[in-house]
Amino acid sequence: MLLQERLGHTFKNPVLLQQALTHRSHSSTHNERLEFLGDSVLNCVVASVLFDRYGKIDEGDLSRLRANLVKQQSLYEIAQRIELSNFLRLGEGELKSGGFRRPSILADTLEALFGAIFLDSGFDAASSVISAMYIPILDTVDPKTLGKDAKTLLQEFLQGKKIALPQYNVVATHGAAHNQEFEVECLVPKLDIQVFGTGGSRRAGEQAAAKSALEAVKIALAKAPTAAKKNKPRTTQLKLAGIATIQPDAPVSHMDITKSSKTTKGQSKKSDSDNQPHATHENEEHASDTQQLQSNTDDENQPDLLKANEVDVPSAGTGQSK
Repeated sequence: MLLQERLGHTFKNPVLLQQALTHRSHSSTHNERLEFLGDSVLNCVVASVLFDRYGKIDEGDLSRLRANLVKQQSLYEIAQRIELSNFLRLGEGELKSGGFRRPSILADTLEALFGAIFLDSGFDAASSVISAMYIPILDTVDPKTLGKDAKTLLQEFLQGKKIALPQYNVVATHGAAHNQEFEVECLVPKLDIQVFGTGGSRRAGEQAAAKSALEAVKIALAKAPTAAKKNKPRTTQLKLAGIATIQPDAPVSHMDITKSSKTTKGQSKKSDSDNQPHATHENEEHASDTQQLQSNTDDENQPDLLKANEVDVPSAGTGQSK
């Protein structure tokens, strides 16, 4: 059977395979109990693969990786890859409503197949099938980002680039009310990016759009690294010695301003020191001229005083002879 070739396992008990493919809408013997068992087997195998593959990742990150790998969307993508929808056994109502395309039905059926393989051939057989499906996925993903959905990755990337968060809008819905497909647009206005995504729910559509938007943002920034930044003319105003000087488009560092300020202060001090000795010298010359004038005046008056003394005072000898 083609499905067994794609699974890489041949059933010893074909009844288990038939039951695993049977939806509850088809008959009372359906796959829900096998789904319960397969979910546990799947979690155990994926946990073991991650434990062996990533020896330096802690428990929290391992749990994040496992949760991402075993979620409905991941199982749905694997189911699509092996074209599982072609082998489902659905009731008439589910067939008419397009149940074979529904992610939940495909994911549940895949888990039921894992449970059936476990019952048919044991844990090692189930582990081999599951590992073969997941290891190629792990080879192409980054464990640091795996487990973070597309919306989270887009938001973190834009925040790191200081770009406003994206906007999501439902632009159209397709299909019947019970099986709608949502078309969602994702906008990044600052980069003029508009992309679309579709999914079985609004959240799935947003995730698909966010994934496309993240790729578009990276491409846009790679082509024009400075596109997200608007160049603004810079005007630097310097205040030196009380005078404002406008210098457009001339970036001036703090050290340049400090140096200029010190230079101005130094020139001011030097000017004061140059003027001070000159003033002192003038004062000294003025004082010297005043002293010299006073000295000359005293010398001119001294002979007159001596003459006056000689005339007015007679000698002692002259008075006695008269």
